[in-house]
Amino acid sequence: MPSSSTTTETPPQQQGGASLSHGLKQRHLSMIALGGVIGAGLFVGSGAGIAAAGPSIVIAYTISGLLVMLVMRMLGEMSAAYPSSGSFSSHAERAIGPWAGFAAGWSFWILLCTAVGLEGIGAAHIVSGWLPGTPEWLWVALFMVVFAGTNLAAVKNFGEFEFWFAALKVGAISLFLILGVLAIAGVLPGTDAPGTSNLSDFLPHGGNGLIIGLLASVFAYGGLETVTIAAAESQDPVRGVASAVRTAMWRIALFYIGSMAVVVTLVPWHSEDVVTKGPYVATLDHLGIPGAGQLMNVVVLVALLSAMNANIYGSSRIAFSLVERGQGPKALAKLSGGVPRIAVLTSCVLGFVCVLLSYWRPDDVFKWLLNMIGAVILVVWIFIAVSQLLLRRRVEREAPEKLVVRMWAFPYLTWVALAGMVTIFALMAREPDTRVQLYSTGAMTLALAAAGYLRQRTRAKR
Repeated sequence: MPSSSTTTETPPQQQGGASLSHGLKQRHLSMIALGGVIGAGLFVGSGAGIAAAGPSIVIAYTISGLLVMLVMRMLGEMSAAYPSSGSFSSHAERAIGPWAGFAAGWSFWILLCTAVGLEGIGAAHIVSGWLPGTPEWLWVALFMVVFAGTNLAAVKNFGEFEFWFAALKVGAISLFLILGVLAIAGVLPGTDAPGTSNLSDFLPHGGNGLIIGLLASVFAYGGLETVTIAAAESQDPVRGVASAVRTAMWRIALFYIGSMAVVVTLVPWHSEDVVTKGPYVATLDHLGIPGAGQLMNVVVLVALLSAMNANIYGSSRIAFSLVERGQGPKALAKLSGGVPRIAVLTSCVLGFVCVLLSYWRPDDVFKWLLNMIGAVILVVWIFIAVSQLLLRRRVEREAPEKLVVRMWAFPYLTWVALAGMVTIFALMAREPDTRVQLYSTGAMTLALAAAGYLRQRTRAKR
C-alpha cells in the first residue's frame, strides 16, 4: 500500500539537531557523474562480451545503454523532486511503502559492501603484479584504511578523491578514443586504416552470442546511481541531479558505445588478447603504443580504487538513510562532524570480510555471496521504475513545481523500460551462467521484502 500514512516525512539527512554536511561542490558532482560512467566493468569485463558477441557488442551496449538512460531519467526526476541520501530506496518507500524501501535499500547495501571487497581484490592483484611477493590481502587492507580515512573525515574528501579519479579516467579514455579514431581514419603514424575488415563477421555466434554480450553490458553500467546519493550532500542538490541526468546520454554514447566501436573496428574480435589482456590493452598493442599494458593497468587501478571509494561512500549513506527512516539499527545513523562514521566503518569491515571469504571459502560461501548479488542492480531498476510511475502522478497533483527533471514520454517509456528489465530477467533465466544468479538474488530480495513487510506491520500496530 502507499506509504503516505506509514512513512515519516522527516528528511533522511537530518538527525535531531545534526545533519549530513553539504561539502560537495558542483564541480565534484559534475565529475562524479562523468567518472561514474567509466567503471572497472568497462575496462575489465567488456572483453568477455566481445568474445561472445563479436562486433555486435556495439548493438548490445547500445540496447543496454538506452535502458540505462531511461532508468537514470526516472531516478533523476524523483531525486530532483525529493533529494535524499537514500535515493531510490527513499523513493520506493515514499511511493510503494516501507517494505519496498527496506528491500531495495538493504539489497543495494549488500551489493555495495561486497563490491568494495571485489574492487579491493582487483586493485591488489594489479599492485602485487608490480611488486611480486607482496600479499594481496595486505594491499586490500591498505586501500581500506586509506578510503575509510577519507570517508570518515569529511564528505569533501570523498568528493576530491572522486574528482581527480574521474579526471584521470576521463582523460585516459578520451585519449584512447582520439587515437582510435585517428587509426581508423588511417592518419595515425605507422597504422593503416582497417576499413570494415574486422566487422564482416558481425554476429559470429548468432543471436545467442548477442544475448550473452547484452547481459555482460547491462552490468557494466553499475555506478551511475552514486550521483543521486551524493547530490543530497551538495550545495544545490536539485541543480546537481538535473545536470547529471541531462548529460547522461552523450556520456554513455561516447564512452561506452564509442569505445566498443573503436575496439571491434581495429582489433579482430576473436583475438585472444581481447580476453587475456583486455580490449583496451589489445587495441593499444595493436596500434604499437609503447607501454600500453602498464598504462592501461594504471587506468584500471584508478577505476577500481575510484569504485571502491564511491561504494564505501554510497553504502554508508544508504545505510544511514535506511536507519533514519526506522529501517535498521540506530547506531548506523549516528553522525559525527556531519558524517555517519559507524556506517562507514561497518561498510568497510563487511567489505574486508568478503575479501577474507574469497581466500578462506572461495568455492562455497564466497561463490554463494557473488551469486546473491548478481542481479541486484536489475531489482533496484525495477523499484525505480515502479516508484516513478506512482510518484509522478502524485507530484503532478500535489507539487508540480518540483518536476525540474521530467521523464520522457511518460508513462510510455517507463513501461518500455520495465518491459526491457523483465526481458533481461527472462534472458538470464535461459542462460546457465546467469540463472543461478537470478534465482539467488530473487531469494534474497523476497526475504528482505518479507522482513520489511513484517517490520512495517509491527510498527503499524504499535
